[in-house]
Amino acid sequence: MLSEMKELNMGAEGKTDPMRYFPDMEVLDSDIEQAVIQKMKQYDYTKYTQADVKRALTANICSPEDFAALLSPAAAPYIEEMAQKAKLEKEKHFGNSIYMFTPLYIANYCENYCIYCGFNCHNQINRARLNAKEIEEEMRTIAESGLQEILILTGESKKMSDVTYIGEACKIARKYFKVIGLEVYPMNTEDYAYLHECGADYVTVFQETYNLDKYETLHLEGHKRVFPYRLNAQERALKGGMRGVGFAALLGLDDFRKDAFATGIHAYLIQRKYPHAEIAFSCPRLRPIINNDKINPKDVHERQLVQVVSAYRIFMPFSSITISTRECARFRDNIIDIAATKISAGVSVGIGGHSGEEKGDEQFEISDGRTVEEVYEAILKKGLQPVMSDYIYV
Repeated sequence: MLSEMKELNMGAEGKTDPMRYFPDMEVLDSDIEQAVIQKMKQYDYTKYTQADVKRALTANICSPEDFAALLSPAAAPYIEEMAQKAKLEKEKHFGNSIYMFTPLYIANYCENYCIYCGFNCHNQINRARLNAKEIEEEMRTIAESGLQEILILTGESKKMSDVTYIGEACKIARKYFKVIGLEVYPMNTEDYAYLHECGADYVTVFQETYNLDKYETLHLEGHKRVFPYRLNAQERALKGGMRGVGFAALLGLDDFRKDAFATGIHAYLIQRKYPHAEIAFSCPRLRPIINNDKINPKDVHERQLVQVVSAYRIFMPFSSITISTRECARFRDNIIDIAATKISAGVSVGIGGHSGEEKGDEQFEISDGRTVEEVYEAILKKGLQPVMSDYIYV
């Protein structure tokens, strides 16, 4: 099994082996990692025909093989039919509800060298970390907008954003919000358990790409370079007590069809192993970053993104699907009517900025800068119902 290789191994060029664990990393005895990679390697999307796509669109239950067909080039003439089926599935399980939230970046220090990310440790940007008082000011301001769900984010630095620091942010968030999500560096099971005790409900981890060869060329330094530790993060989070987990590939880094397929299969296998888990997808495309405005998604245009989002909805109809401010307002307003069920609003991807001036630079450029009120009104205009939270704590 891939995860059995624990010891740190240095290659001839001094880089760590992306399949070997650092000593502080928990090795999870799980068969999911190997299954996901094997299925992705076997996925040949060129073999699917329009007949396969038609079969997938008429199936009562979408199988992994049907999902593979829906992501294939053969499905290109059927994007409209896919969107219609996705809309039916969304309405069947979610009605006309669209959930709203906002991300809060509390630190942008990072120890990884990921060449596509604005936070990478070699990028010359303004670094900052909010203290407890500043975090509370940000959260109070966000809560005043009416939002009841928050996603807490940091750069991937255990030194500058340790588990205790993130836990304190969760405790503060619990005073203002009903749902608390985390998008931070992958952790061991015991760390996730601690953060769950502090108030965190769910964890999202972007695998970025499931292609190990490509992953190795994109992640040159840091803990993030360890491919299997990242891939197993959702399972460790569930073992730590988290209610839900989110999955994503950063579309455009590599072959988006294979990455989307691996993302879906990863979530599907986790759902089968942990039937109680709430499953969520994010569908991010590459965006320009500070000091590199030429970063854009490879071969993933809006039509392809609709295909991916619709395929996720049809394959896993109960899952939450988030569409971020990486996409423009027009696209976001349309995709929530088709397949997505969750949308961010009033977004700032720098450090601070909700209650005053940003103290640190952003991770990437956003495309939709609308306020909470503007997004709320846009949802209503679509005949949909904005929902701030559907959880009650007793």
